[in-house]
Amino acid sequence: MPHLTAEELNFIKNGTQEYTKVKIALGELELQKQIYIAEANKIKDSFIENEKYLINKYGENTVINMQTGEIKPKEDVKN
Repeated sequence: MPHLTAEELNFIKNGTQEYTKVKIALGELELQKQIYIAEANKIKDSFIENEKYLINKYGENTVINMQTGEIKPKEDVKN
């Protein structure tokens, strides 16, 4: 019965090992991505809750200067 040459067998073994390493690395990246997505969603939810609080406290028709914290009515803000 014929056999692969040592070179052919090594090529298959090494290729399989390298492909498996890449698949594992991709899986790890996907898990990392899911962790970051969950973190981003938590931050977004926190911002939404804070926005509701600020709207309730200062009114819906206000604008906050992100540099100074100054609050002005929307109509006072020029485009």
